[in-house]
Amino acid sequence: MDILYEDNHVIVAVKPPMVPTQADESGDADMLSMVREYIRETYQKPGNVYTGLVHRLDRPVGGVMVFARTSKAASRLSEQIRSQGMGKEYLAVVHGCPDGEGVLEDWLLKDNTRNLVRTVNAKTPGAKYAKLEYRVLASRGGHSLVHIRLHTGRPHQIRVQFASRKHPLLGDMRYGKKEQGRIALFSMAVEFVHPVKKEQMRFAALPRGGYFSEFAEILAGFIG
Repeated sequence: MDILYEDNHVIVAVKPPMVPTQADESGDADMLSMVREYIRETYQKPGNVYTGLVHRLDRPVGGVMVFARTSKAASRLSEQIRSQGMGKEYLAVVHGCPDGEGVLEDWLLKDNTRNLVRTVNAKTPGAKYAKLEYRVLASRGGHSLVHIRLHTGRPHQIRVQFASRKHPLLGDMRYGKKEQGRIALFSMAVEFVHPVKKEQMRFAALPRGGYFSEFAEILAGFIG
């Protein structure tokens, strides 16, 4: 386990790409179970170990995640997400060269039967508002490295919003081009108020290898 922080209330860890956030029909090892087992073994806790899932990452996406170790912490962290009090930052490599920086706002509708999301008119029944800010860090070879700050956390939001503007994420076979390779999206940082200590906390990590290796020096400089 790549643990960034832990105490009696929360644990912050880095999810590897292609690991499901929680158990699914594939039967593959999932992040929630891995964190729970880590707590059980590290602290030698018998019986059921409470581990609260407060947010998710798509299976192909790796990066920083926060888990609750108590139901009280889970409730307070979930409330921060609902009130947009939890900051989430991502790194992505997209096709093309978007404008240097900007704000993307859309209404998104999810087709649960196909697990697909699309942009729709604001008056479409079931549509949900989505907003993000982005800044292009570098462009090279027809691709751009983009820093993204989410204002809302809709399913597939980053992937759909950039794809709808003809800048799909590199390696995104669902919403982009049919190309081989892992999707170039990484949950770089999470910021929140500690559910008990009430301190502002921020945890960050950099992706390793893959599409991001070409931009390694830029990434290192950006995260400081």
